[in-house]
Amino acid sequence: MAEIGYTLLCEQAPPRQLVDDAVTAERIGFGFAVISDHYFPWLEEMGHSPYAWSVLGAVAQATERIPLMTFVTCPIMRYHPAVVAQKAATMGVLSGGRFTLGLGSGENLNEHVVGLGWPAVSARHEMFREAVEIIKDLFEGGYRSYRGAYFDLESAKLYDRPDPPVPIAIAASGERSVNLAVEYGDALVCADPDGDLVRRYRSIGGEGRPVYGQVALCYDRDRDAAVERAHRLWRWSVTGWKVMSELPAPVNFAAATTTVRPEDVARQVPCGPDVDAVVAAVQRYVDAGFTHVALLQIGHAEHQREFFDWAEKELLPALR
Repeated sequence: MAEIGYTLLCEQAPPRQLVDDAVTAERIGFGFAVISDHYFPWLEEMGHSPYAWSVLGAVAQATERIPLMTFVTCPIMRYHPAVVAQKAATMGVLSGGRFTLGLGSGENLNEHVVGLGWPAVSARHEMFREAVEIIKDLFEGGYRSYRGAYFDLESAKLYDRPDPPVPIAIAASGERSVNLAVEYGDALVCADPDGDLVRRYRSIGGEGRPVYGQVALCYDRDRDAAVERAHRLWRWSVTGWKVMSELPAPVNFAAATTTVRPEDVARQVPCGPDVDAVVAAVQRYVDAGFTHVALLQIGHAEHQREFFDWAEKELLPALR
């Protein structure tokens, strides 16, 4: 069975709760924790979006053992890659080597805020490659400069770096991004249980490296209440990546999902108290070759507390 982690979802929780949830996740036995890095929630109903890196610093001090990871950070617009490298290196030191930098090419939802426009997907891939090259270079130490089509770096140096350097996990959805993950990354992140993609990753150089996935679920003792909540907070997810990466604001996701029904969400998200449904969802990732699966409980503070109690007593033992 894969290592089972917990998702700190910034879009649905305030910063203090996220820190408390990380402490609880460590206490009850989750194997790692990932955190989303957003400027906006997907929908207004989600209600939050604190700065993930401030939360991570607090989590690093509030926890002792649990590995931490961004899931994922976009280094191409809202953050210059040199700043991402500095943040990640600092987290590596603060956490005592427990931090992995998860990187992806981002969504318009979070990157449009800097007012530079949202590039075409081909340009984003080129920007992402340059950004990863800069981050990797800075992790090696010393003064570094870089001249690219999209990014420049002038005599930059990271003074506080962990030894060994922070591992990098790269999110991929197709051949080009998988190639990049093998060339520059230490691990792969994939949103779907895509066995073909994982096999390609392994076959071209990723053998033995971690592969991370995520399973969203909506635990509630009342399944109908879980379905209602999943629809209210998670209906944006059924739009698919080609839509999710392009829409600029929560109001656009609301408009795009007016015809999504509760049963449409429930077909994709295990809802209610059914342990077997969650185990089956995780098993699909295991069968596809994933080594790490982060669970994401849909809901606000009271729903996380209920989930932790259930996970400790029933779900985690079943997954083990």
